[in-house]
Amino acid sequence: MLTNVPDATPLSTRIRELAADRPDAPAVSDGDTVRTRAEIDASTNRLARAFAERGVRQGDLVSIGLPNGVRHLETSVAVWKLGAVPQPVSHRLPPDELAAVLEVADPSLVYGLRPPHPAGSAGDRPRKPADRPWVPGDLDTDGYPSDPLPELVGPSWKAPTSGGSTGRPKVIVAGQRACTEEVLARADGLRIDRDGVMLCTAPLHHNAPYMFSLMALLQGHHVVIEKRFDAQRTLDLVERHRVTWLYVVPTMMSRILRLPDPGASDLSSLRTVLHVGAPCPPDVKRGWLDLAGPDVVVELYSGTESQAGTFIDGREWLAHPGSVGRVTRGEMSVRDEDFAELPAGETGEIWMRTSDGVATYHYLGATPEERDGWETLGDMGHFDADGYLHLADRRTDMILVGGANVYPAEIEGVLDAHPDVRGSAVIGLPDNDYGQVVHAIVHASPSIEDALREHVAARLTPYKTPRTYEFVDSPLRDDAGKVRRSALRDERVPR
Repeated sequence: MLTNVPDATPLSTRIRELAADRPDAPAVSDGDTVRTRAEIDASTNRLARAFAERGVRQGDLVSIGLPNGVRHLETSVAVWKLGAVPQPVSHRLPPDELAAVLEVADPSLVYGLRPPHPAGSAGDRPRKPADRPWVPGDLDTDGYPSDPLPELVGPSWKAPTSGGSTGRPKVIVAGQRACTEEVLARADGLRIDRDGVMLCTAPLHHNAPYMFSLMALLQGHHVVIEKRFDAQRTLDLVERHRVTWLYVVPTMMSRILRLPDPGASDLSSLRTVLHVGAPCPPDVKRGWLDLAGPDVVVELYSGTESQAGTFIDGREWLAHPGSVGRVTRGEMSVRDEDFAELPAGETGEIWMRTSDGVATYHYLGATPEERDGWETLGDMGHFDADGYLHLADRRTDMILVGGANVYPAEIEGVLDAHPDVRGSAVIGLPDNDYGQVVHAIVHASPSIEDALREHVAARLTPYKTPRTYEFVDSPLRDDAGKVRRSALRDERVPR
């Protein structure tokens, strides 16, 4: 049991203290529902008791498959209050993918999602319905008491799911216990100060928006949740709620800049605009530095595993354009295929480790890619002479054209800079002559192909220029800015 650990203040204690300090202050809202601090404390006590009645105990994982909204964050708090571990998953997962995630996570309760398969089966793996209790997201908790529960510290405060570039599910169980001292240790470094207003724009089943939203809640912020990202609505919410801390990804940043007049909105309340999730095209970055200011826009690079990370503000970026910053946590090293460390300016694989040797996570359903105490997430990049990291792409997404390395993100940045392109994804397709050739999938009208080819040819060397183009009429990235190039490639290679 982790009850009454001397050096650990349970997260439930933090929630109760915030409620006692300003009970009527808004804690979470989603456009339809507003919960004050006192209401969040009471509602999560009731929900925790409902979960406990259904078998959730300290140390258990609870899978949360809800759409963005107040209830999503309430559920995580309720799980903390039982000393259990919240495990967010997408509420849109197809049945087979959901079954695969649940097999890895093995939660004691699945909350919000429909049952993974009819008749209690998981693909071809028979499973009794009682083996994994399922509770609908509209569970009525009115009959449960709202008084405080015994204070417990769970072994981990979150366990998000990641498929990475392979699509195979793994659960990343955070190494921080569910206590204030460990969860909020990085809040200052992320500029999540006390009593602000945070706007969450992305799906909460992704680690970054989920983590930042919960940290903001624990810092006394009013967390405003967008149920689904909309560029104009985002600016409207910043203005209406006087948002101080905004989370975005490059795809969202680009869509906002494409609005007729993004500068017409009052963004003066913003103290921090933090973006992660994908390499940010330079034109998009500069547009946001103009829109919000170089002292406001910051960028973070790290993995959900959190062994190490970099950080950069707008003024540093202007001096080192394209960089994601210097290492501010843990250690990083760029190495070649033989694991030899590379000098500044040379691109290789990025390896990470913690500074103190203390584990920041453990996997369920996977094993780390490790060598001599270093781990890699498969990202490629280089350090410049001043120690600033520049990302190239994931190793698995790199395209080898006639022996030359081509990084899709670089080409996508050029494509996305065209005013008629709403998004793009670049993959490699097999070629008998070159081994692979570059194929561009573009969210735009086919009528722009000639103009787009001219645009690209003026900005890229010939071997990086897409050999073929494919035009689609729907977004290629999800609301968190993620694109699974491996799936796009697999869909096209049989052709």
